[in-house]
Amino acid sequence: MKKINSSGVACSAAAITLALLTIPVLARAEVEKPCAAEHCKSSWLQLDEAARARVFDLAGDYMRFMAKARTELTAVHEAELLARDAGFRPWKPGERIKPGSRWYVNNRDRSIAIFVIGEQPVVDGVRIAAAHVDSPRLELKARPLYESGEFALLQTAFHGSILNYEWTNTPLALVGRISRTNGTSIDISVGLDEDDPVFMIAGLSPHVDIDLQERTYREALLAEELDPIAGSLPKSAEEGVEAQVTEYLRETYDVGIEDLVSAELALVPAGAPRDVGFDRTMMAMYGQDDRLGAYTALRAILELTDPARTTMVFLADNEETGNNNNTGAGSDFLSNVIGELLYAQIGDEYREPHLRRALTTTQVLAIDVNDAVNPTWPSAWEVTNAPRVGYGVNIKVYGSGNNAATEYSAWIRGILDGADIPWQTVTYKVGRAGGGTLGGELSRRNMNVIDVGAPVLSLHNTFELSSKVDVWWLYQACVAFYSAP
Repeated sequence: MKKINSSGVACSAAAITLALLTIPVLARAEVEKPCAAEHCKSSWLQLDEAARARVFDLAGDYMRFMAKARTELTAVHEAELLARDAGFRPWKPGERIKPGSRWYVNNRDRSIAIFVIGEQPVVDGVRIAAAHVDSPRLELKARPLYESGEFALLQTAFHGSILNYEWTNTPLALVGRISRTNGTSIDISVGLDEDDPVFMIAGLSPHVDIDLQERTYREALLAEELDPIAGSLPKSAEEGVEAQVTEYLRETYDVGIEDLVSAELALVPAGAPRDVGFDRTMMAMYGQDDRLGAYTALRAILELTDPARTTMVFLADNEETGNNNNTGAGSDFLSNVIGELLYAQIGDEYREPHLRRALTTTQVLAIDVNDAVNPTWPSAWEVTNAPRVGYGVNIKVYGSGNNAATEYSAWIRGILDGADIPWQTVTYKVGRAGGGTLGGELSRRNMNVIDVGAPVLSLHNTFELSSKVDVWWLYQACVAFYSAP
């Protein structure tokens, strides 16, 4: 039986039994019982050396994915490649489906649904792990290029909530897509390869920052001051740096300044994912909110065969801006995919009520990361309901009408307990913090939805920190959820 200790962490003394997994079963270290004492221990102590090696192997795969998946465009591209390698095929309306068949639907390259057909009819409901693949960042304005002080600069805007000062003096990569009026597009990536140039927002030194010293923490750098350097070489004595950059874009990419109006270009930290600490148990990288959740959900479904229910991973765009646009969770994309599957099974007798019945019985894990207790500023949390790094999966209990129904919460707890997956609860300080996920959009469609995730430090910063063991447990939670009867 699980007990909840004073830190809000659920623990169990039962042995790990993950017989449903398609990977080797993890062994618990015999010398360590995680709840034998009054307080739970780090979930690392549940694992022997062989199990820890598997945790590190998964983390290595995750870091390689994250090195390439810097925006929703590149994340969906990488997810599609992994899906194809695992035998998933592009879904086309009218395809015949059978249990065990593997499909995906790419929605405008910015969101994707990847699914395995189950034994039970789709009208009986689908099992979905949903996460978002966009992250807080800077993006270029429609007319970004200008010249100031004989520098070519790029004007930027926000995507999601960031701490402005974090983005100065940091090597940045420019990643995205430019579309031309002739119907062609070109994907851009500058700054991720070692030989690439990078972009940088130049900050002031402490010798000359007198005008900034009276600013508040949040105003240390204003939004309109987040303009990185794009060049400093004049084209000629008559034409300046802006003209030189314009010519470079045309010669290198065959695009003009006017084409940037129909572009989607993001500035993201250029640094590669790195291990953290002498023990290498943590990872630092950009975009773990929430490509951490996206990867664990994706990795689990790639290994899934013959589920009872049709099982799906839904990776969405624009969660950081309110789940908007036709690639966000607020669109009809997901419902349309389920409707297509129903039509494939029912045929011409399909009616709209079939979709409503399927949505009503659909079960969803809405996955997103959470701020973990910070060792320097623990007072930001009410610690009895705070997620700790290394303590496993987060179950989010927001209150104020935003919780899953108790029956569904209990069913999810039973799945985690049955697989001996450590979990902990998350509730923010009342009136002092907040956040959300894409789960609300799916819940509005009458699906059964619960918010879960993993603890992360330095959330919404240029580099975020996670524990390899928490990534492992979230992956295991997805495996157990997909395989539950």
